[in-house]
Amino acid sequence: MMSKSRCDHGVCTVMFRVFRSSVLNFKGYNNLSVELVIALQAFVSSETYPPNEKKLSGGRSSYGSGKGRSHQGHTKYGFTLVKGKANHPMEDYHVAKFVQYHGRELGLFAIYDGHLGDKVPAYLQKNLFHNILKEEEFWTDPGRSISKAYERTDQAILSHSPDLGRGGSTAVTAILMNGRNLWVANVGDSRAVLSKRGQAIQLSVDHEPNTERNSIENKGGFVSNMPGDVARVNGQLAVSRAFGDKNLKSHLRSDPDITSANVDGDTDLLIIASDGVWKVMANQEAVDIAKRIKDPQKAAKQIIVESLNRESKDDISCIVVRFTG
Repeated sequence: MMSKSRCDHGVCTVMFRVFRSSVLNFKGYNNLSVELVIALQAFVSSETYPPNEKKLSGGRSSYGSGKGRSHQGHTKYGFTLVKGKANHPMEDYHVAKFVQYHGRELGLFAIYDGHLGDKVPAYLQKNLFHNILKEEEFWTDPGRSISKAYERTDQAILSHSPDLGRGGSTAVTAILMNGRNLWVANVGDSRAVLSKRGQAIQLSVDHEPNTERNSIENKGGFVSNMPGDVARVNGQLAVSRAFGDKNLKSHLRSDPDITSANVDGDTDLLIIASDGVWKVMANQEAVDIAKRIKDPQKAAKQIIVESLNRESKDDISCIVVRFTG
């Protein structure tokens, strides 16, 4: 009789890591459906380990796809995240959920696009909304509370730099209050786009080195514009505002741009995405895709598929929030 044998733990661990690396660095998107890529990446994400392996990351890895809805209205959301073609771990993290807070419903949505590691975006996923909501003035002055929480969160990241490393992250956050009032804030180039009657309205501001050159130079930094490359702060970072980045912080800003919008009968949907989308797609193109697909999860997937078809190489994250229909 053939006996069953268990794989030696060391061998299993090596085999798992080889398989995991192959999947997470997979580059054949054009020949494989995005659904299968998402499923494979989710299976081998940092929440999946061989026996006795421990998770070292500070947050919940953002892979895969999902959806949800408001408990008090018709608003629905869906999200999809896919690792890019770079040879490093997934650095995009997200938040997408409805919560009850002090007797009111809040929709919390965010994309955090990390660089030089995933520790800062993982920290933001766990802490930024918590810090915003605990501000005493949140219900009376949301804008001021968001601004203060962004600043305090960045200071906390910098004070924990030995644990969180030298990396950083963009952030775009959206808070939907009682289904009617939308507050959007951002640092970096992750973007939020609203659709009203099918027309795209950008709510966030892309913080790029060339547009904030004066601020960078006044702080003693410089902006490089090398042929074939994007503008970079001190020849390194392609955004002019970010969380973390302790080595560059003296030349960067971390204060957010903040805007508010009323959600009314003309408001169709909100798209929040990392620059893996926006490098290859205009705001109106993304809205046109999402508008014709009623299921927001399928809409987010289709935006990802189109981004991949246009050869986006970065990590790609997309949340679609549908207010009507």
